Amino acid sequence: MKHLPKSHATLIDKQVFRFSKSGQGSPSIVLLAGAGGPLDSWHKLYPEIEQLGTVFAYDRPGVGGSAKPREPQYGETVVAQLRQLLLAGNVKPPFVVVGHSFGGLHANLFAREFADEVCGVLFLEATAPEDVTNMKRHQSRLQRAFVGFLDRLSPRDVNDEIRNEAETVKDILEAPAFPPVPVMVVSGGKRLPRWIMPEAAVRERERTQLGLAALSPLGERIVAEGSGHFPQMSEPQVVLEALKRLVTRSRNAVQG
Repeated sequence: MKHLPKSHATLIDKQVFRFSKSGQGSPSIVLLAGAGGPLDSWHKLYPEIEQLGTVFAYDRPGVGGSAKPREPQYGETVVAQLRQLLLAGNVKPPFVVVGHSFGGLHANLFAREFADEVCGVLFLEATAPEDVTNMKRHQSRLQRAFVGFLDRLSPRDVNDEIRNEAETVKDILEAPAFPPVPVMVVSGGKRLPRWIMPEAAVRERERTQLGLAALSPLGERIVAEGSGHFPQMSEPQVVLEALKRLVTRSRNAVQG
């Protein structure tokens, strides 16, 4: 495992959070992992990512070194906690927000709620709001049975963010418009077997990934051809290059 910065713990609203802060300068790059993903899941981007600015990563409630959630993890709750963490850690705007998978929903909402503080967004194999409802319609019977089996085997906490995903989508739909900041969408190019990802689901996923890029007139989408759902693990250099381009564009937009 590559070098990872030392992590710390802090208390926000009587909730313990683990976070790390490294690098220096502007912008501040905020890493939002997918559901259940700890801050260590970004390890292949270090130490190179630290050359791009200040880097902040953290464990959301119930993950890694952070305590279990004390309240339902609606999108509004998550981004409010994140903003308090950034203040507590003296992580200053402007922010480039990076959202992987389910963290893409939080990146989407954070950019809308704190538009004056966000200068760029990287959606990394990110969940779009439409994915939460539309993709389930394209699941095979085998997929639905498997998901149901896992849920019965290990039921999720009622406060868990996945349990409250519909509310998070509602929060995004009711939030202000997405700001006209530089956006980069990195999608994995590897195709899953048809029994896992039917053709209709592939087409729908392509549509929603393009939709994320279209959130901003400054949106761009690239495909990590050698990756599936975790480009930061399989092709970290592709992600770093995309982030470097986004940071440069964000700086130019701020200066302009």
